[in-house]
Amino acid sequence: MDTQKEKAILVGVKTYANGENFESSMKELKNLTKTAEGEVVLELTQNLQEIDRKTVIGKGKLQELAELIEAHEANLVIFNHELSPRQANNIEEVLNVKVLDRVQLILDIFAMRARSREGKLQVELAQLQYVSQRLSGGSGLALSRQGGGIGARGAGESKLETDRRHIRTRITMIKKELKEIAAHRLRMRDKRRESNVFQIGLIGYTNAGKSTILNLLTSANTYEENQLFATLDPLTKKWMLPQGMIVTLTDTVGFIQDLPTQLVEAFQSTLEESKNVDLLLHVVDASNPYHIQHEETVLELLKELEMESLPILTVYNKSDKLTEEFTPTLFPNVLISSKSTVGKEALTDAVRKRMMEIMEPYDFSLFANQGKELHDLRVESILLIEEYREETNDYHVKGFAKTGSKWVSEKNTYEEY
Repeated sequence: MDTQKEKAILVGVKTYANGENFESSMKELKNLTKTAEGEVVLELTQNLQEIDRKTVIGKGKLQELAELIEAHEANLVIFNHELSPRQANNIEEVLNVKVLDRVQLILDIFAMRARSREGKLQVELAQLQYVSQRLSGGSGLALSRQGGGIGARGAGESKLETDRRHIRTRITMIKKELKEIAAHRLRMRDKRRESNVFQIGLIGYTNAGKSTILNLLTSANTYEENQLFATLDPLTKKWMLPQGMIVTLTDTVGFIQDLPTQLVEAFQSTLEESKNVDLLLHVVDASNPYHIQHEETVLELLKELEMESLPILTVYNKSDKLTEEFTPTLFPNVLISSKSTVGKEALTDAVRKRMMEIMEPYDFSLFANQGKELHDLRVESILLIEEYREETNDYHVKGFAKTGSKWVSEKNTYEEY
């Protein structure tokens, strides 16, 4: 039996500082609310030089909001801004309904989406860190979470109602457990690195189609849906290129405008998965009218995570939804629809070409009895030429291999190894 959706009023203030992204940010807030299973009954926006320090929207507008809540029978108000403890208290005193901000809404969705032990711990850590900041400010910012619903998922009522000491203890325990999981993940990464496997990471704005592309290339059967933050837990799968080379593909959590600092910190170990890859596939929803802003958000976060120097191929996805000619802004790139076979072929060719730009060429001979080496070469490199020569009873091989691998040397002669 479906539970009745909470009726939400969205509130946003357009200022000089956020004017350029305001419209897209409000639209995103609406999508976030729907993803959190809420029903948007009204959007209230206001133009101000700067956000009101006491109530965000000002005393008069707040009174108007209270009347709108009653008229639309709303039981939830979501602000498109991070609320200070003082602002939240002032607003709740007048409105008498549950009040959330953008950060809490995103945290709530992350709590819904987390599947693995690590994902759940990371979300709980972010929630508790957010709550502890509010407690230290002396605020009751919906900490009681009475009545459940949006904003009450994840850490749960009992944890959110506890005192500072309990929260600090729980945060310490979670960090310790996450450290152990991160150490295991690091060992797995080192193992992949030692085996000379070429590693590719999927990054991009949320709902750009990363999971669909992972499924397209690897038949991974990951959860793919037209929802924000459909994927939270990193997933690494093997992908065999047409020539036989095996690489790994890692899907990661989607980025978003104003991604809460707590989440960037909490998901640091998850994002580390993409930090050590050989190539990043930056997936962009080409059909989204705000795709340039999305690109900028992702590139800015890559800079924050010190990943901007990694080789990138921009994958402009959802070409099937384009209604006019598309002009790319990032290079190198490929325009595809991940829903088509043609899209798979175009993407595979573009990735292979980008890989060859990153890798080093080799050109040498293998003796006829070096069957294992020949097999390894097919799996670990892009083998372009494999020619058996009867006169010398050997194989002439030519292609591209990962920098630092045993197949690459200054003279490009395998016999030296």
